[in-house]
Amino acid sequence: MPLPFDQFAATLDYDDLPDDLLWTLRRSFTDTIGTAAVASTTQMADSARRGALALFGVGNAGASRIILHGGVVSPAGAAMAGAFTVDAVDAHDTTSPCKGHAGFAVFPALLAIADAVKRPVTGAEFAVWLAIAYEVSYRAGLAQHATCDDYHTSGAWTSTGIATAVARALGLTQQHIRHAAGIGEYHGPRSQMMRCIDHPTNLRDGVGWGAPSGVTAAYLAREGFTGAPALTCEQAPAFWEDLGTAWRTVEDTSYKPYPCCRWAHPSIDAAADLMTEHRLTSADISGVLIKTFHNATRLAGHTPATLDEFSYSIAFPVACMIVRGQIGVTELQPETLTDPEILRISTATQLIDDPYYTKISVGKRWAEVTLTCHDGRSFTSLPRSPRGDRDQPLSDSDISQKFHLFSDPVLGRARAEEIKELTGKFDSLGAAGFARLLDLCLTAP
Repeated sequence: MPLPFDQFAATLDYDDLPDDLLWTLRRSFTDTIGTAAVASTTQMADSARRGALALFGVGNAGASRIILHGGVVSPAGAAMAGAFTVDAVDAHDTTSPCKGHAGFAVFPALLAIADAVKRPVTGAEFAVWLAIAYEVSYRAGLAQHATCDDYHTSGAWTSTGIATAVARALGLTQQHIRHAAGIGEYHGPRSQMMRCIDHPTNLRDGVGWGAPSGVTAAYLAREGFTGAPALTCEQAPAFWEDLGTAWRTVEDTSYKPYPCCRWAHPSIDAAADLMTEHRLTSADISGVLIKTFHNATRLAGHTPATLDEFSYSIAFPVACMIVRGQIGVTELQPETLTDPEILRISTATQLIDDPYYTKISVGKRWAEVTLTCHDGRSFTSLPRSPRGDRDQPLSDSDISQKFHLFSDPVLGRARAEEIKELTGKFDSLGAAGFARLLDLCLTAP
């Protein structure tokens, strides 16, 4: 018999967590805080923090600090501000089968709960919360995508996983956990992802409202509010049959080397490889042709005017890679958007909606790039999917370099190094050690 999701959430123990799952959760912790560091400097993060401070005062649920800021609000307010913050730079962990992300919602929400509860929290306990949140989020996301015609944002299904995990963190009964998931699913934002692809704004991937919806759901369930069933958890059995015996979190989590939409990554990788293999410089390039799947071609973005438009573009990041050989912190600065050489190549880029790549881009993302030179030469890549997927994983060194690239300029090398060390073993930390990690993650630079 399949294990009911509410029983799974109520009974999961640290000893049930396999080594590869813990390895994934440690990686995601490090990667998410690194992304949060650079993201905390953005206008979007500042707006979200000011909104949370204006609207989410501290009540009897306890006080939570906003990630890498320290402002004190309610747990729901900290979840909102934190999720918007991490989503401000599109570099967080990802799940291609769900066409979205979980860590940027899960970590701000659960860090807020760990900060608010009036008792010590150990790293092992936090690992159980994370495992529940990721696993329920991924499976609810798969179920939602399989049963809904519209393509909804990650906030629509992470709200269910967060509600379930927060209910467990609050020590609720199995029945209350079931109602929390139903409330979280019902109130989760069914925001349309392609709207923000076509018209990029600070709304991004919906988690700024999905995370607080999940947190709120658990507290409502604690007070007797009902909401069961969560349809994605209880009426889509194919996605839950191996719950507790197989881990979608391990199979489906991947990491992004570049701070922009995952759909652009295979094209960026292909262009980078062609530039290196043929010893080209940007001065050699007269045009770029990208064949890829349909939704990726809607990442037009030839001349982005904002960081939101940069994140949801494909031509401009590819041009960045061709001109600068990287897409890092420097490329997130406003002056990059007016770089004449990047704009020259970006506006000379043609996107092709290829039916074959659309057909095979299910659970994967495919693209093919052709670079044309002024002297008439042209070079075409092999079809490829992005670096960082499970079949082309980033190494531990890659994750570390990315973390320091994003965090050192904001936090300083010493604090960043301590965060990396503690997130890399967070589940082994006792209450005092985990409290230290909370302080490092939740106080201002």
